[in-house]
Amino acid sequence: MRIGVDIGGTFTDFVLLDERSEEIATFKVLSTPDNPARAVLEGLARVSDATAAIVHGSTVATNALLERKGARTAFVTTRGFRDLLTIARQTRTDIYDFFCDRPEPLVPPGRCFEVTERVTREGVALASPDASELAELTAALSEARAESVALCLLFSFLRPEHEATVVRALRDAGFLVSASAEILPEFREYERASTTAVNAYVAPILNRYLGHLEDALEGRDFRIMQSNGGSIRSDEARTQAVRTILSGPAGGVVGAVHVGQAAGFDRVVGFDMGGTSTDVSLSLGEPQVTTESEIGGLPIRIPVIDIHTVGSGGGSIATVDAGGALRVGPESAGSDPGPVCYGRGGDRPTVTDANIVLGRLAPERFLGGEMALDVARATEALEELGRQADLTPAGSLTLAQTAALGVVQVVNAHMERAVRVISVERGHDPTDFVFLSFGGAGGLHACDLARGLGMDRVLAPYGASTLSAFGMLVADVVKDYVRTVMLPGDTAADVLTEIFAPLVERGAAETVAEGVPESRVTVHRELDMRYRGQSYELTVPFEDDYAAAFHRAHGERYGHGDADTAVEIVNLRVRAVGSTPTPTLRADEIEGDDPSMARQERRQVVLAGGTVEADFYDGEALRPGARIVGPAVIMQRDTTILLGDEDRAAVDARRNVLIEVNAT
Repeated sequence: MRIGVDIGGTFTDFVLLDERSEEIATFKVLSTPDNPARAVLEGLARVSDATAAIVHGSTVATNALLERKGARTAFVTTRGFRDLLTIARQTRTDIYDFFCDRPEPLVPPGRCFEVTERVTREGVALASPDASELAELTAALSEARAESVALCLLFSFLRPEHEATVVRALRDAGFLVSASAEILPEFREYERASTTAVNAYVAPILNRYLGHLEDALEGRDFRIMQSNGGSIRSDEARTQAVRTILSGPAGGVVGAVHVGQAAGFDRVVGFDMGGTSTDVSLSLGEPQVTTESEIGGLPIRIPVIDIHTVGSGGGSIATVDAGGALRVGPESAGSDPGPVCYGRGGDRPTVTDANIVLGRLAPERFLGGEMALDVARATEALEELGRQADLTPAGSLTLAQTAALGVVQVVNAHMERAVRVISVERGHDPTDFVFLSFGGAGGLHACDLARGLGMDRVLAPYGASTLSAFGMLVADVVKDYVRTVMLPGDTAADVLTEIFAPLVERGAAETVAEGVPESRVTVHRELDMRYRGQSYELTVPFEDDYAAAFHRAHGERYGHGDADTAVEIVNLRVRAVGSTPTPTLRADEIEGDDPSMARQERRQVVLAGGTVEADFYDGEALRPGARIVGPAVIMQRDTTILLGDEDRAAVDARRNVLIEVNAT
């Protein structure tokens, strides 16, 4: 038995896989933001198999970083560079905004320290750390009451010996140290320092959280999802915390790729709308990985799945700003108190409240009937919002319905913009992709978003709201390594092979040490390359004619390439993958196209064009082959799918719902 666990802002999801029968079961519990481990342990207590292996996606590190509630961290670097984190780069997030401020560094100047050491750019040691100075540094860190230390010496990616000397002294003194040579042995001192500082800032928080779970789980096989789409042992995650920053969303992308391919689609735009946020991604047969991500305005150079997140979810709170405009998010009602309709004390309207006032949710069927929703309270909250915004009821709609429609339109605009970031702004035409909607709230908005983007197909997979937890179950074990080399682009392939060898051997050995049989381990080699004089690189596979591969990649990304311009190799990258056995998603026999057995009733639903009569279907009773004509609402146990009046849907053999948008 394997269990995938994904903590969301509102619910914590569990997916159980019996490897012998390949049976899959899912359930949810309300998240416990004050102590996320409590919801995890409550859910695991409902599982009869007390020896099941667990793969967990944790938001603990993410929340600690975004909310600036990490450990009290100190920063140590080469003498003369103590302001490295504060100076950062000259790049401005908005070059036309004279009042644009950079994010405050995680470590204030008062807790930044220096050591006397220096290495040239060729790797020649000019000055080494002195024992007496390290003793003074240890005393200064103690006086600063540092819980964690980020260590980043200027050229440690070339000569890690100096960092190793400092690390030994600090760890012997009892400090928790994150060393850049261990976290990210790559050039660009600011990005390396920022990544190391993030790791030092969140590692103590994640360490305590995982330690608590490990104690409660008493030695069970316990793995953590990484941001790169693979998993690692929990004891390694405790020291490499920065690698788990996007672990939850990464699980969703892996799950989306898996179910998309099973349904016959390689090119998918993943749309994961939960209770607190929405994550969007793009996959071309496999997740797209980047090393140029930012979290909370801070660069993180480790490989992560390319995901764009916006603060728009079912629990996003709708407000009226000082100018009288309607705003939605990023503040969320979460699970406690939750949306007004939950009846748990919330009094500010959310996206979920808007959908229920518009008739798009069946209040008695929410969460499979486990939680009834209070329509009257939601209506009162939306009426008050309408009065605050000075709205006038539109046509035959009530004031509450008019406000609710505005809330949905605003949140859809936020999410549509996010999809354009990962598609159009990356050089991809979204109309070439299938819009794969998952997350508990995604089905209510997917068709409208696809319509706005010009996309003609939406795939709502069976078990959509727990797809992130499912993705953790099917994720491989992945280990990433990098080495900066700065070599000319005509370096012989056999020379590069020799330089790659130590990384390849290390990756294979450490993946086997994760418990993966050697026969299931593959090692991929890649090059970070650029035209000479450029500042940033493209990553291409290492092959015999790797220069030609770079020119092709540059042409695909930027629309032009120049085979006559000299190129250079900046970094070597190795990705070791230990494949995980994945279940065969069961396909049932097509039973005909009549959905009448699943039809429950007809109700009034408010769409953008006005009020319509819509059929409501029991999604669990829909059989493979069933075809549905919109307007309609499909009520599944863990999500609800809304079809517009020009949409058509069909249930495939795996009980996914494939929707043709604007099919009439």
